[in-house]
Amino acid sequence: MIFPVPCPDPADEPGWDALLGDDAALAAGVAAICARHGLDGRQTLRYDSGSLPVYAIGTAHVLKLFPPHEGSSAAIEARTLAAVQGALSIPTPQLLAVDTVDGWHCLLMSQLHGRRLVDAWPALSIAQRDRIADELGSAVAALHAIDPAPLADFQPQWHEFVATQRDSAVERQRARRLDSDWLERLPEFLQAWMPPVDARLSLLHTELMREHLLVDTDGASCRLTGLFDFEPAMVGAPEYDFASFGLFVACGDGRFLRRALLAYGYRPDQLDSALQCRLMAHAMLHRYSNLRWYLERLPAQGATCFEQLAARWWPLS
Repeated sequence: MIFPVPCPDPADEPGWDALLGDDAALAAGVAAICARHGLDGRQTLRYDSGSLPVYAIGTAHVLKLFPPHEGSSAAIEARTLAAVQGALSIPTPQLLAVDTVDGWHCLLMSQLHGRRLVDAWPALSIAQRDRIADELGSAVAALHAIDPAPLADFQPQWHEFVATQRDSAVERQRARRLDSDWLERLPEFLQAWMPPVDARLSLLHTELMREHLLVDTDGASCRLTGLFDFEPAMVGAPEYDFASFGLFVACGDGRFLRRALLAYGYRPDQLDSALQCRLMAHAMLHRYSNLRWYLERLPAQGATCFEQLAARWWPLS
């Protein structure tokens, strides 16, 4: 056995966090996978972000590891990478191989190039940010235009997911130590702004963030060179993708968000308070929703209701 055995129980999150962060424990498995695919001897460098171990292998390959109980996530990412290949205006990783070693799952992908948008953002000019907004809005539209039918078996199923997330919304936020005033207001807000159950379904990235986008800047020009991390992809209502987009790409920048939404295909008259509230509702339904963290990350002094948070975090002017 080249991967650590025994492994923690799937429910033991601290145990898995410790193991997945232990490069020495994973090194033999990484080396063996590289050798199986003709990449032995290449420099191996682990990326410093993400919840799963991801390695740059030389200058052309990326290896992503999934522990034994995450086989379904590996399969979802593999199938999503195949579905999006060549379909977007932004490059996405090309899936080169899928493998399993000692029960651990791995994806071998092509390596994208560029700086993470989160690192490049502070130095970008307004004109460069405008170009990124336009390019990204069009790319998300292309993502949502992909036929989701071949991926309709993705779990969770959208309608069941929405119902479960709504029923558990208060307890999930309570577990994340959200203030009681917000907990009390949450059910009424979701009652008013739950997404329509008959919304069209699309392939979703679900975690559109500056951390998952790559950019290349050359003088005054600027272009997106990569979108990655499709592991949490699902099939659902398109507006669900704009929950993370507003919080983690636009980050409250109304000019950027408005340009991206217009490039996506929204009409100007659709950019209203109702859209803001629907996106806020999607943020509360999100599988990784953490309102206490959002309030720390994007302070909204003086906001006392969810409608005010929606206007602050998804400004449209």
